[in-house]
Amino acid sequence: MAYDTLIDADALAGRLGDDNWRVFDCRFDLADVDRGARAYAEAHIPGAFYAHLDRDLSGPITPRTGRHPLPDAGQLRDWLGRHGVGPDTQVIAYDDTGGSMAVRVWWLLRWLGHGRVSVLDGGWQTWLGRGHVCETVRPGLPGGPPYPGEPRPSMVVESAAIADQLGARNPALRLMDARTAERFRGEQEPIDPVAGHIPGAINLPLQGNLEPDGRFKSPEALRRRYLEAFNGHPAEDVVAMCGSGVTAGHNLLAMAIAGLPDGRLYAGSWSEWIRDPQRPIATGNDAGG
Repeated sequence: MAYDTLIDADALAGRLGDDNWRVFDCRFDLADVDRGARAYAEAHIPGAFYAHLDRDLSGPITPRTGRHPLPDAGQLRDWLGRHGVGPDTQVIAYDDTGGSMAVRVWWLLRWLGHGRVSVLDGGWQTWLGRGHVCETVRPGLPGGPPYPGEPRPSMVVESAAIADQLGARNPALRLMDARTAERFRGEQEPIDPVAGHIPGAINLPLQGNLEPDGRFKSPEALRRRYLEAFNGHPAEDVVAMCGSGVTAGHNLLAMAIAGLPDGRLYAGSWSEWIRDPQRPIATGNDAGG
């Protein structure tokens, strides 16, 4: 069986040690970028490798990019190959924040055309809560050729495409912002220098995808949530965004769990949009057109 959205902790525990499975620990804290690596060193799922959001899963920041640009495809393929990921490998990613960081691995592998990638439902907390074993030893890199996949440009939307449609009566893209409602409305902005949102965007905070225990809601509940938010717009027109293009993947994963067609990612997201002071911003609940 191939896992392409979520995997249960018990199912993963039953496959530990499988030669063709790779597990990545994606724990990360924007306010303390080394917290995840420290937590990994203290305990992690047996056999898991640590994937650092800044160093492994993002490219260098430039004056034109957001805070977490997409990594260079060649470097990403090399990194995957060193960790033993090939076209037939089952990849599992987990974190301790409801999947908000693990979705980066899920989305990047799909970007390269890899379908056998899943997020651990409930993450680290569920793993511990089920009483599964942990370890502190770091596994050796198995090594291997670069992953052979190529990026799929159709999965990504650039700032220029979003700017071009602003003010259109029937915009071709439906922006879906995964940040908290307070950040979307511009009432709080703890990370970026400008508060607010892109005119025309709708707000679907990623926390609405989860049950109180940190696991994803049922496919049926997620489908209702998203179809109501799309308000008749085709799922194919949806573009997910957030602060820097990472947690936006949470909404794209939720769409996949719900059985909806793939949306696209605005990889630069809010932190790239505000790099150009000429680009308009909105505040409050007004989503614009």
